[in-house]
Amino acid sequence: MAYVSFEELEVWKKACQLSVNTYQLMESSRDYGLKDQMTRASVSIASNIAEGAERDSIKEFQRFIHIAKGSAAELRTQLYIATRIKAIISQQSAELIEQTRIIAAQLQTLALNLKPKT
Repeated sequence: MAYVSFEELEVWKKACQLSVNTYQLMESSRDYGLKDQMTRASVSIASNIAEGAERDSIKEFQRFIHIAKGSAAELRTQLYIATRIKAIISQQSAELIEQTRIIAAQLQTLALNLKPKT
């Protein structure tokens, strides 16, 4: 895979925007535990993409991509819970859930593209 830095990866850009969106969504929440979990999970997605991209091996990059994908699933789960307990409204949640699905699919594609061709 040819790129100069992680900042050029579209999935990293989308993950950063997802984190910003999550922070904005949870900004006024008084449920500090849920707010903390959700913002940490959102930051973890972009951070793991960046960390993996800067590792010196494809195997390590793949490992961090899978960690980022797990964080996207974690955030999606928290969004479902936050909606059910009425901490956020359904429309806001649906937008972020869709973003997590798109990012997870892009991460899966990236991981597959990093596998050596046999």
